[in-house]
Amino acid sequence: MESSTNTDLDELDPSSTLLDLTSYQLHDLDSVDLPPNLTELDLTANRLSTLDPRISQLSHLKKLSLRQNLITDSAVYPLSSWNALSSLEEIVLRDNQLKNIPDVTIFNKLLLFDVSFNEITSLHGLSRVSNTLNELYVSKNEITKIEEIDHFHQLHILELGSNKLRVMENLQNLVNLQELWLGRNRIKIINLCGLKCIKKISLQSNRLTSMIGFEGCVALEELYLSHNGITKMEGLSSLVNLRVLDVSSNKLTSVDDILNLTQLEDLWLNDNQIESLEGFAEAVAGSREKLTTIYLENNPCAKSPNYTVILREIFPNIEQIDSDVFS
Repeated sequence: MESSTNTDLDELDPSSTLLDLTSYQLHDLDSVDLPPNLTELDLTANRLSTLDPRISQLSHLKKLSLRQNLITDSAVYPLSSWNALSSLEEIVLRDNQLKNIPDVTIFNKLLLFDVSFNEITSLHGLSRVSNTLNELYVSKNEITKIEEIDHFHQLHILELGSNKLRVMENLQNLVNLQELWLGRNRIKIINLCGLKCIKKISLQSNRLTSMIGFEGCVALEELYLSHNGITKMEGLSSLVNLRVLDVSSNKLTSVDDILNLTQLEDLWLNDNQIESLEGFAEAVAGSREKLTTIYLENNPCAKSPNYTVILREIFPNIEQIDSDVFS
């Protein structure tokens, strides 16, 4: 196995500005040449527990990925003083053994920062991250509070799914936020802090009982609310740009407040308590022509003898009903 890896390393192109060492299972980089002109270094899925000091001299580097290694807080510490790398635009430390947000203060052009799938308990340290940031990923950690994000005026994507958050807060300054991912937390109440430009929101697998709170998000295109305790569809009529609505696995008994959603293409209503298709055509009249996918399985109404026939009559351009795909 070792000889195979060495052979692969020998075949790497020394003139390339991208060095991709994904899945080489390297414990160190002793057997690897690091050309000084590198702009991208991908070390995903290795066994690295330290950072090779030669990386500190790669002054042209724009993207550094250490995803899926054995990097600890002490192992990543040297990065904070590697001034030659100050022009880095992407740092990926996903799936390691970090317990804190690393100090990346020197990277004043940072666009993407990913520390998902670690053991981080607090967002302390984010206040030192450059305000140039476009994408921030801190999913699958132990975060309990949204904080130190006020300065991220350029942020487009915020991913905080699979944490221990109970409250949506401190989002008001993220005026350019396009995507907000908060699935698998403990959130009970929707609070977007006045933001109106968001296009995608996920609050799947939380503790919501109401949909109230999205009314001002008129740019919203995709809304994911599955696996909550929502009992009524409401607060949706102003979301005229919505293309995807997922309210599956809730406690809905009827379909309401989507008459105005003329752009709706995907509607996920499966695993609820919708008794009948009576009045359904009127409820979805606005999206009759546009809708191509609907899920209604595991509702009482899905047991109706003409269930599929009725839905195909309502939606002339339907392409999929539950798992059935039509040509």
